[in-house]
Amino acid sequence: MHPEILRQLTDQRGREMRTRAHQARLVRMIKSARRGRDLADVADEFVPPPIPDYVDGSFRSEDAAAVDGQAGHAPAAQHAA
Repeated sequence: MHPEILRQLTDQRGREMRTRAHQARLVRMIKSARRGRDLADVADEFVPPPIPDYVDGSFRSEDAAAVDGQAGHAPAAQHAA
């Protein structure tokens, strides 16, 4: 076989093998990302931190408001003159 034809066949085979390797790598990355996304949805639910209801950092307590009979008033407003 002529050396130039052999070189071209070798180059073509190398390109085909690199293309197949690249496609296989993409498939593995996609499968891994899907697997990771499915696990993340189940394992890591976002729980927001509690946000204070009032400027002083206190939280509204439904039980305390019901006991005082002043539902909806701020605890700081009870002590204001």
